[in-house]
Amino acid sequence: MDIGIWPWILFNVFLIIMLALDLFVFHRHAHVIKLKEALGWVALWVSLAVLFGIGIWVFAGSSHAVDFFSAYIVEESLSVDNLFVFLMLFTYFCVPREYRHRVLFWGIVGAILMRAAFIFGGIALINNFSWIIYVFGAFLVFTGIRMGMKKEGDPHPEANPVLRLLRRFLPMSHQYNGDKFFTVENGRRLATPLLAVLVAVETTDIIFAVDSIPAVLAITTDPFIVYTSNMFAIMGLRSMYFALEGFANRLYYLHYGLAAVLVFLGTKMLLSGIFHVPTFLSLLIITSILVIAVIASLKRPPQADTPTDLTCPINTGKKGE
Repeated sequence: MDIGIWPWILFNVFLIIMLALDLFVFHRHAHVIKLKEALGWVALWVSLAVLFGIGIWVFAGSSHAVDFFSAYIVEESLSVDNLFVFLMLFTYFCVPREYRHRVLFWGIVGAILMRAAFIFGGIALINNFSWIIYVFGAFLVFTGIRMGMKKEGDPHPEANPVLRLLRRFLPMSHQYNGDKFFTVENGRRLATPLLAVLVAVETTDIIFAVDSIPAVLAITTDPFIVYTSNMFAIMGLRSMYFALEGFANRLYYLHYGLAAVLVFLGTKMLLSGIFHVPTFLSLLIITSILVIAVIASLKRPPQADTPTDLTCPINTGKKGE
């Protein structure tokens, strides 16, 4: 779309305003996010994305709108996979529930910056080296097959090289101090374990972005559509986490559905030179795969909770309490 600079400016101003309202108004004080509040925020972000897509339909045409909705659905679906990892990270670090929103908030801010870099870098590669689209396609097929064959497992933050580097060079407290990332103990300024959690969340998002950005580029290489669909999916991710926090283990077959979507999009990229899959058909296929995966998960009899061997590697005492 040839839209000029103003839509970019207005959209980013909108993002900044929403982030400011979130941090300084609605979540100024740390509190446990209840299901009703989380569902309200999920509904808000989905509604805003739908209205934005309708706006694209009105001002730019139906084909661009279908591209936006396809990209948004793919990004939102792949983001759900992040939630399982976030849940395990919070469990591993024994993060009190009232502090999780702050970690996710700053994690989203970092994700916005990293995703923007990945998006424009990927589009630049495709525009300058047309053959790179086949590399992205092969990568998506490989990733989808790997995801489909991989058994569920717990992340191991202690093996995260960035986190190990942080702990080596940055003095760290052994206990939380409210929702603060830094504290002062005996006259020394120390990082709190909450900063370690934030680092783990950020590095995890980089790994997921490596898969998700090529997936959206398989749908469209329009910078505005790729960027806005990503931002809407990321902005709604925190609320979706709190809405699905106690429900995530029921989505047993979701990662198989996501694997199938990645394989489909990768194949679409690989065949782009000889066969074009209509955008609407692509949206229908993606949606059908995900709906089938969710329905199959819900129909699966609930499994007994399995005990976890995760142990808290830090002192969970909350300073000042």
